Amino acid sequence: MVFWILISFVALAMTALLGLVLLQAHSQGEPPAAYDLRVYRQQLSDVDKDLVRGVINQSDAQRIRTEVSRRILAADAQLQQQSTGSSQPKTFSRVTVALASVFLIAGTLALYTRLGAPGYGDMGLASRIADAKDYAQTRPSQAEAESKLPALPALDVEPGYTDLVEQLRKTAGERPNDAQGQALLAQHEANLGNFVAAYKAKQNYIEIMSGDLVAQDYGELAELMIMAAGGYVSPEAEDLLDGTLQLDGANGPARYYYGLMQGQLNRPDIAYQVWADTLRMGPKGAPWIAGIESQIEDMALRAGVEYSPIAPPAPAPGTPAPGPPELAGPSAEDLSAAQDMSMEERQEMTRGMVSRLSERLATEGGSAAEWAQLIGALGVLGDKTRAEAIYSEAKDRFAGDAAAMGRIKAAAQQAGLTP
Repeated sequence: MVFWILISFVALAMTALLGLVLLQAHSQGEPPAAYDLRVYRQQLSDVDKDLVRGVINQSDAQRIRTEVSRRILAADAQLQQQSTGSSQPKTFSRVTVALASVFLIAGTLALYTRLGAPGYGDMGLASRIADAKDYAQTRPSQAEAESKLPALPALDVEPGYTDLVEQLRKTAGERPNDAQGQALLAQHEANLGNFVAAYKAKQNYIEIMSGDLVAQDYGELAELMIMAAGGYVSPEAEDLLDGTLQLDGANGPARYYYGLMQGQLNRPDIAYQVWADTLRMGPKGAPWIAGIESQIEDMALRAGVEYSPIAPPAPAPGTPAPGPPELAGPSAEDLSAAQDMSMEERQEMTRGMVSRLSERLATEGGSAAEWAQLIGALGVLGDKTRAEAIYSEAKDRFAGDAAAMGRIKAAAQQAGLTP
């Protein structure tokens, strides 16, 4: 209520000030002739003074008096015709004041109703922090967040890939204690956009591996859960992020998602600090660095921080440039997991996918990751001649891109080629 009284008072004060200026304009100013009369009378007085001082002679004084007297008579005639200076129509001024009052008062209230938060209580820093803490403890769980998401459209993938993943599901179901099978299933369910199935397979993998795990395993599970919740960081995912950062405080993806979570919890001050520190850690070109760079300026604005761009350091010499996640597609391990397929069938499936990828890259082009994938697949098939030809073409295409060349050279090495 205090706020409404305050803004109403400000609007009324501005209206009163504007009305005072408009209405007083009728009584301000004077006719130009009145000013001229004062000047001419002063000139007559100055003539007598100049005559006494000997500046002018008697004949010049008489001539000046005559000329000034003539001007006084003309100015007096004008003054009789102008009782006041130029004025505005009174009716028009009053209508203008009334319209301005309505515009200022009603416009102010309407603008606040649209852009403000009517009825919202005062939000000091302490109360905002307390509310953020309460929300962190009562926010939706992973299951609740998943239940509110609409069904996602099916991804457009290679025809044989769906069959291969289905076979992988069957094999993993028959071997519940096979950690490698669960890891592969998690990877390829994620490739198909089935993030719920993916993180459940990853959970199975973690249970099977027991204590033989690294920080990345918990971080990957947290990421899959966040993806399954449409980017929302649930309390369950938060626990995994905490565990990841306890094992590896420099884990880039976990630091990105931790900052994202703090932003969702209405603590942009913490989110900004975490992201700023992560940018300073680098390396430049990492996927999580790109994610932070695209959002940190808005986070700084929310936190009330004047943002200055932070340049992440480049990767250390000899370190492969970080790249995007691996492309969807079967690997050699996937083919081995498909127990019901003969070696010839596996080879044929792989060759078909490789041929389609090769044809698309030749006609439409593609990313460095896709060229690297093609080189690696040809290496798996033992077709080093084609792999070398593709590698040579890729070097020409990405000659000016150091990050892309690092990824392509790594694929060439894995394929047994000489970079």
